[in-house]
Amino acid sequence: MSPAETGLLVTLVMIGLVASYLDVVRRVLPNWLSAVTFLTGIAASFALGGFEAAGSALLHAAIALAAGMGLFAAKAIGGGDAKFYAALAAWFGLDHALFLFVSVALAGLVLIPVWLVARQVKKPAGPLSERDDAFSKLPYGLAISLGACISFAMLANAA
Repeated sequence: MSPAETGLLVTLVMIGLVASYLDVVRRVLPNWLSAVTFLTGIAASFALGGFEAAGSALLHAAIALAAGMGLFAAKAIGGGDAKFYAALAAWFGLDHALFLFVSVALAGLVLIPVWLVARQVKKPAGPLSERDDAFSKLPYGLAISLGACISFAMLANAA
């Protein structure tokens, strides 16, 4: 892994930590975080591969956003998750779209049993409030962040 790739991985990990914290603690992936993630992703793609790589990453992000908004409309995922995944897609060219998708899905599969156990341990007593109901849902931003960081590290090491 080159020094530039190492620096970009550290940046991506920092973004992932912020996103994971916000999703676990507040159940929100704010638009400003998706915007910062998208812009740094396009800049990273350009820095590593020039205009062609940045264009491929932009196309990947657009396709991911369209798919995510479709899933959001079907109530399969949250809007913040859809936007954040699309923003992270800007870090990867279209040729790595499937790799990113599978990495995020596998991270989600690891997260599900951990989350189910954590929910049982922290089960609130009495009737659930609206806030408690939102907090019973899986914070998938954590899996999206983890999958993206693992993907970037693996792809950088393979190059």
